[in-house]
Amino acid sequence: MIRKLWVAVAFASLSSSMASHASLRQYHSEIPSSDWRVETSNRLQCTLAHAIPGYGTALFTSMASKQLNMEFELDMLRLPKNRGVAAVYSVPPSWMPGKPQKRLDDMTIRAQYNGDLPEDTAWTVLSELEKGYQPTVYYQDWYNEFDKVAVSLHASNFMEPYHAFVDCVANLLPYSFEDIAYTVLSYKKNSVELSKYSQRRLAMIGEYLKEDSELELVLLDGYTDSYGGRWNNEQLSIRRATQIKDYFSRMGVAPDRIEVTGHGEKRHVAPNSNDMSRAKNRRVVIRMAKS
Repeated sequence: MIRKLWVAVAFASLSSSMASHASLRQYHSEIPSSDWRVETSNRLQCTLAHAIPGYGTALFTSMASKQLNMEFELDMLRLPKNRGVAAVYSVPPSWMPGKPQKRLDDMTIRAQYNGDLPEDTAWTVLSELEKGYQPTVYYQDWYNEFDKVAVSLHASNFMEPYHAFVDCVANLLPYSFEDIAYTVLSYKKNSVELSKYSQRRLAMIGEYLKEDSELELVLLDGYTDSYGGRWNNEQLSIRRATQIKDYFSRMGVAPDRIEVTGHGEKRHVAPNSNDMSRAKNRRVVIRMAKS
């Protein structure tokens, strides 16, 4: 019994000694001046930002996509020097006495990269802030072996920017650039009139271009079936592609970034033996590229 008591006292003494040589550096904004803002708000991207004085910025971002998505990133003024793992907790504020803190996840720290969290945890961090908690990241400092670091997000001044952010996310386009970067439009026989499906598809692209016209290159290749004469078909394929170019120009794409080529009845993708297969050859192929 005496030996166990001696060990316990010695351990407590050692722990106290170690604690006296270690320190916790805390980074957070002061509650009255907690700075939350919607940094980007359009139909392609929504970003909610929180400034952390002396440390950097916490960023929540959702992008236009078929699936609802969320990213969390710690944009650090000093990038990590080494690899490591940080612990992410939801910490109750002082006005929630008796409430326990909750461990949310681990954040992998990579050398020379900002810290980030997986999608599910990013959503959880947002919901904890909505309830008034303070999500906090703890890790061993990569520049000072004697220090640990705590980075906290305050819920003060959060709700109004958060509601604006939620509204922005709800208004994101339900598709991304990758979903429309390669598109095939089909046409009715011997005309420049698009099929109903292709009209809807072109309208989707137009909605995207209203938000982002900074394309490096748009290639429009027009084609026809093999009925109507070779020269006439070549001219028809050019008219089809030019019509799409004019539409893109009205949406804000610089005309000098759009290249039109009329191939006529060349390069069929289906036989011309029946109406259904010939319809596949009456097309304009759209290929878009951006940096």
